[in-house]
Amino acid sequence: METVLTAIKTGASRIELREFPMPDIPEDGALMKMEVAGICGTDVKMYKQPLTGGPVIMGHENIGVIAKAGRLFTQRKGFREGDRVFLEHYVACMQCEWCHKGEYRHCEATDWRSNPDGIRYGYTSADRAPHLWGGFAQYVYLPWNCVLHKVPDNVTSELAGIVTPLANGIEWALNDCGIGFQSTVLIQGPGQQGLSQVVACKQAGADLIIVTGTSKDARRLEIARTLGADHTIDVQTENPLERIREITAGKGVDVVLDCTAGAGTSAVLLGVEALKRKGGTLLIQGEMTDFPNFPIGKVTVKYITIKSARGHGYRACERALQQLSSHRFPLELVTTHTFGLSDADTAIKAVGGGYSPDVIHVSLLPWA
Repeated sequence: METVLTAIKTGASRIELREFPMPDIPEDGALMKMEVAGICGTDVKMYKQPLTGGPVIMGHENIGVIAKAGRLFTQRKGFREGDRVFLEHYVACMQCEWCHKGEYRHCEATDWRSNPDGIRYGYTSADRAPHLWGGFAQYVYLPWNCVLHKVPDNVTSELAGIVTPLANGIEWALNDCGIGFQSTVLIQGPGQQGLSQVVACKQAGADLIIVTGTSKDARRLEIARTLGADHTIDVQTENPLERIREITAGKGVDVVLDCTAGAGTSAVLLGVEALKRKGGTLLIQGEMTDFPNFPIGKVTVKYITIKSARGHGYRACERALQQLSSHRFPLELVTTHTFGLSDADTAIKAVGGGYSPDVIHVSLLPWA
């Protein structure tokens, strides 16, 4: 029997190699041969958590080639064997209100947080047939309701591996916060998500981009400037609020994008203070379960709009691929390290800071 090698999470911070049977492919399904599984901060947090519904093949930023496609799959999806594609991690119902609005990221069928039966690549239990629901594997199963995008020929698979954070940057900065010509922006955190926001904001025509980080982020802050940031601030050696007020002549910024991956309340508090006197927008990501003494009075007086970051839509992914294809920005600087399937544990920990301070985005190569 032909098998598929995977790196599967079997417990908190525990991963092992395991083989699964090669699945049969129905007429409306397909099989993708993996090339690159990108690893981000979400993987780091998820890896540390105990299992709740069975072992999981992680990997939700997936690039590969259609190895086998059923007749109806090709007919309905427009993809055929040999196509190199980016696979979104959502597997939605395509029937509900959210799906009909094109906002399938909010569909209950792919919401792993609230729906134990939800399917999402990198999060769904491998106990669920046909098992291959994550990119830390040689092959990934594609049902009829997966979401695919064609990767441009002039974009390498490793570079295409950053489509997810770049699409998030486009979704959050442009679509959610309306950043455009002459906008002034504070981006907190120079990780792969923060650097993607720099590109999105610069491409949209932002007039001023400020990026904050810590002393260990020196290389990342340097890359932020290369990608288009006008100013960078080391919050451990400078007073960030004073510096922001100095840069903006006391006006503050239009939009604050929190890309600190839920580092705590300090980023939100700084964001509230750094926003302009009236009408700014604060976008928050991460999961803060407790926020004592939240400055609701200041938020209302300053007329601040608070938005939450939540994934990306189809158009944002298409724009991200077009951005990569343009090669306007040296985004190769973000794709810093590669590992093989047997080194999945090291790869995840590398993104979490346990390998080198120069690590930004890691590519797992299942066939290396």
